[in-house]
Amino acid sequence: MDISYPINIYKAHFMKIFTFPGGIHPEYCKDISIREPLREGALPHTAVIPLSQHIGAPNAAVVKKGDVVEEGALLGKSDSFVSSPVHSSISGKVIDVKKAFNPSIGPVESVFIERDETKEPKKYGERETAEVPPKELIEIVRSAGIVGMGGAAFPTHVKLTIPEGKKIETLIINGAECEPYLTCDHVLMIRNTQALLDSIDILIKILEPKKVYIAIEDNKKAAVFAFQKALKKSSNKCAPIAEIAVLKTKYPQGGEKQIIKAITGEEVPPGGLPLDIGFLVMNVGTVNAVYDAVRFRKPLIERIVTISGDCLYRPGNYLIRVGTTIKEIVENYGIELFKEPGKIIVGGPMMGFAQPSMDAPVLKSTSGILFLSGEGAQVFDEGPCVKCAKCVDVCPVRLIPTEIMKNVRAENWEDAEKLYVEDCIECGACAYSCPARIPLVHYIKEGKSFAMRKK
Repeated sequence: MDISYPINIYKAHFMKIFTFPGGIHPEYCKDISIREPLREGALPHTAVIPLSQHIGAPNAAVVKKGDVVEEGALLGKSDSFVSSPVHSSISGKVIDVKKAFNPSIGPVESVFIERDETKEPKKYGERETAEVPPKELIEIVRSAGIVGMGGAAFPTHVKLTIPEGKKIETLIINGAECEPYLTCDHVLMIRNTQALLDSIDILIKILEPKKVYIAIEDNKKAAVFAFQKALKKSSNKCAPIAEIAVLKTKYPQGGEKQIIKAITGEEVPPGGLPLDIGFLVMNVGTVNAVYDAVRFRKPLIERIVTISGDCLYRPGNYLIRVGTTIKEIVENYGIELFKEPGKIIVGGPMMGFAQPSMDAPVLKSTSGILFLSGEGAQVFDEGPCVKCAKCVDVCPVRLIPTEIMKNVRAENWEDAEKLYVEDCIECGACAYSCPARIPLVHYIKEGKSFAMRKK
């Protein structure tokens, strides 16, 4: 898959490049995986499916040990509105329901399923969606267990249920993918361009926005051209109000508040949500999952995951079933580690989670699995603050990380709150830029945790 274009053609197509104040330019390392074709990963022999893969109330199991389940069968649900059901990613037998390690939040109740190797992957029948009313579309999204696939894992049906008195004026489709190494969204935008436009039509039916932006960083030329070409000849309802917003490559461009600021100049107020100023931002992976659910009745049981790092013979992007463990990926995908990883990270290197073992499973929100050597995942000793203010310069939320850190160290929790510690998006730009290698995000998380406990 050649995604390169002559640079003169690339420049000629772009009228304006959008960006936001602050941010950093880490080594992006995206070329490791982007030139490889999308590969379909092998079905897991044993799927480990956590019942909590979302922000909100945990699910209770609706299956028990010994039950036989089909692919797509419901495994866990909650009566809470802010929650998201979980489905089986394979057909097989439930061999246990017990706590297992969720790579984002630690041990949670999980369903272990041994695959029935005689069963073929399920075929999902297509349905006509033109006459489906908006409320029913939202219920389909809810029943399919769709959550934010950019990493936040917030239940999508909650996001689409707009409170009375609020109105979405602008829908932003987030294809920024600003984290280093990750290219799963890039591949998705190139391969599923038309399906994404069809899904945007579904979202327009639900939200009725006046404007749609498809936001893509300028290091993803092939994705930009794919949408340019598709919109030019499109009969989609979104075409008249859709615009491609090309963003300057910078981290953390993909944050909701940063992408709104970059494209429109508007700011989400402190403590507020995009909804408060008429915006809704949705990751392209989530948009694609909405299409699969509405058009094909398919729950969220698989996703594209970037497998990358400096320890692999066979990096790339793989279509992987939820519940597949890192161990099975290494053993069954022919990835081959030629170097012992110093750190295995689920997600991107800036906001991902280091894993204590390879037993961790792929979640709905798993965008990448990185195998980094000791050189690629160095641990530094913390030094004294040199008052250079680099952390202040790069903070995309315009906080003062060093002052928050000092107050947290001194346990001056109220003073940390007054410095808007809760507005931190934990992007890690401050810690990345700190010459003293102070783990500023660690201190800020501690301050945020105290503020949340008070509530």
